[in-house]
Amino acid sequence: MKVIANNKKAFHDYHILTKFECGIVLKGTEIKSIRAGKVNIKDSYCLVRNNEMFVMNMHISVFKEGNQFNHDETRSRKLLLHRREIKKIDLKVSQENMTIVPLKVYLKEGLCKVEIAMAKGKNTYDKRQSLKDKDMKKRVAQQLKERY
Repeated sequence: MKVIANNKKAFHDYHILTKFECGIVLKGTEIKSIRAGKVNIKDSYCLVRNNEMFVMNMHISVFKEGNQFNHDETRSRKLLLHRREIKKIDLKVSQENMTIVPLKVYLKEGLCKVEIAMAKGKNTYDKRQSLKDKDMKKRVAQQLKERY
């Protein structure tokens, strides 16, 4: 498994609850750009429309040798999930006021996969607290390293 893009901002802005692995429908020039590592999922999100899941605002750079067959960089792309998973996600999102965010894009056995998560937004004090906890863990690890 080769990780192409991570969404570190999602872990800062959301409480991650449930993760799903799904495929993505791509054009030829898009997969070539992804294999070159030219993808950004920082500001992207997922929506359910007509019992189908789409990732919105995912930026895949234009392939340099693509000429007239190149793709639109931020078009909506269909995600491949089982119908029952999509219904389950849609029900949770509509009832519990959650968001669906992509966490990472990776290549698995030659295929492009996207890991998405159902997430609940953090408040600013939650973000500050998580930063404090992260800093404390880092300091403790550093002091233990110095001691031994």
